Amino acid sequence: MPHKTFFWFFFPTGLAMILFIGLPIVSSFFQSLHIENQQILMEVENCDPFGCTTNVRVDVEATEKLKEQNPLGRFNGFGTYADRNHLAFDEIGEAWNTSSSTSEFKDIVLNLPFYKAMLFTLTFCFAVTPPVIILGFIVALSINTLAKSLKGLAIFGSILPMIVTPLIGSLVLFWMIDSQGIIGATIKILFNDPNLSLKSSSTLTWITLIIYGIWHNTPFAFIVFYAALQTVPQDPIEAALIDGASRFQRVRYIVIPHLYPVATFIMLICLMDNFRVFEPIIGFSAEGVAQSLSWMIYQDLRNENKMLFGSAGATSMLTIIGIAILLTPVLLRTWREFRTER
Repeated sequence: MPHKTFFWFFFPTGLAMILFIGLPIVSSFFQSLHIENQQILMEVENCDPFGCTTNVRVDVEATEKLKEQNPLGRFNGFGTYADRNHLAFDEIGEAWNTSSSTSEFKDIVLNLPFYKAMLFTLTFCFAVTPPVIILGFIVALSINTLAKSLKGLAIFGSILPMIVTPLIGSLVLFWMIDSQGIIGATIKILFNDPNLSLKSSSTLTWITLIIYGIWHNTPFAFIVFYAALQTVPQDPIEAALIDGASRFQRVRYIVIPHLYPVATFIMLICLMDNFRVFEPIIGFSAEGVAQSLSWMIYQDLRNENKMLFGSAGATSMLTIIGIAILLTPVLLRTWREFRTER
């Protein structure tokens, strides 16, 4: 393709990426370098027949004027990245010097907000993504063998979890696992324990969130795999049948190698999506035991006193860096394979 043709072909997509992805990222970075303006206080003297008293209150007019002069807030550099709510360098150094054992140091670090959120985020990513790929492939392979009259209904049932809004889906499952819900009540009957509750344990809550993540993300993997199965060449399949290859052998040696690039694509998308886990935490009301990086951004922007744009911007940038680190090994491996094939 000529360079000029390629430029005009890519220009609309590139422009949209710059406007809706690039500029917001740059804006978040600059915002992360600033913190909120200080409130300007003033002394007010109140006098009555019994004497005068001096009170301190916020000078609203001066504070608003300062906000107009510095809309981003006070420049703080990378101080927000290093504070206790983010990378917490000082707290980690203090814990390293005072901890008597590795387990004690680990407990202190994992109780810091950012690392606590990072632990759940990474656990969710690595616990959800592999089952999603495996189940999506199995469902796609199974439906692909059905009769045409049954495929439509099977496909609709398989993609139903993806049609449901994530927040609504998590709320429905949250109600189902309640002690009065169908799943919660059934579990109490099976274990003959009227006090048993899936919400009473942080471990059970994490497991529930992971199961929900698998349920909600599997349809995406199924759709991509099912579309890719339609492109599998039939000549090798027919040759393998003539040679007496079993179904398992045909899938292992012909279908899976053909779908390997598709599996890599699904893994990349799922890792990025799962790294931003947020809706299930809100839907399950699991903020007390499961916090993610996206949930931290949400908390900063709904602060009761004022929205902490600088803190939210710093967490956003750390999230982007985390996703880049997570995807780099996969992208490098894909690039090396692409260059080898060429």
